Amino acid sequence: MSALHLNRSGPIAEIRLDNPDKLNALTAGMLEALESHCTAIERDPDLRVVVVTAEGERAFCAGADIEAWSKLSPAEFARHWVRDGHRVFDRLARLSKPTVAAISGHAFGGGLELAAACDIRVMVPGATLGLPEANVGIVPGWSGTQRLRRLLPEPVIKEMALFGRRITAERALALGFVADVSENAREAAHEIALGAAKLSPRAAEVAKNMIHAGAGEDSAALIEALGSAAISASEDRGEGVAAFREKRKPSFTGR
Repeated sequence: MSALHLNRSGPIAEIRLDNPDKLNALTAGMLEALESHCTAIERDPDLRVVVVTAEGERAFCAGADIEAWSKLSPAEFARHWVRDGHRVFDRLARLSKPTVAAISGHAFGGGLELAAACDIRVMVPGATLGLPEANVGIVPGWSGTQRLRRLLPEPVIKEMALFGRRITAERALALGFVADVSENAREAAHEIALGAAKLSPRAAEVAKNMIHAGAGEDSAALIEALGSAAISASEDRGEGVAAFREKRKPSFTGR
């Protein structure tokens, strides 16, 4: 079984990392489970908001499990490990439903990239953020230099990736990267999620799409999705489908 689980509680879906003995380090199996859970969440209309959390207090996620990738060839590392992880994190980032990360411990490398793929974040006071990949001779590969750049100032990312420094919860709050600092990040994240679950799910989805399109997050697909949603509500769309089925020329009214 994968050490990453999906739990449902009313309108809230909780994705939980469950590998505390290895600081919730991500394996290929966990990435596959995350992608599968995202698909299940997207297709369930009863789920309105997502909380990403982790077992244990030491680490939210220490990044990618070095045992999972260190023996891969350069080609396998680039083609599969990096690209697969990037695809899965993109899947999480582009969920139509609001997502909250409960950073209950340190978030390093892939763990920080996982938190960055969520819409907002809550963090415990003693936790820190970092991009320590250079310590083992690699670079961030799951959007640490891309998506994270849209969420944090360039010098801050360089501070972590080039100088090995960590960012405290208090500084992350001041930078706007986290929405709140709480002694119980999971509880605080669920409180935020309950508030989001009371909002119009359709309005929240469209607002998220608009914000992402403006920020350059999969903007091409989002622009087409928004346009397609608008046109699908038109009378012309109904007339076009009816005419196709009835094998006749459509009579469009522009409504």
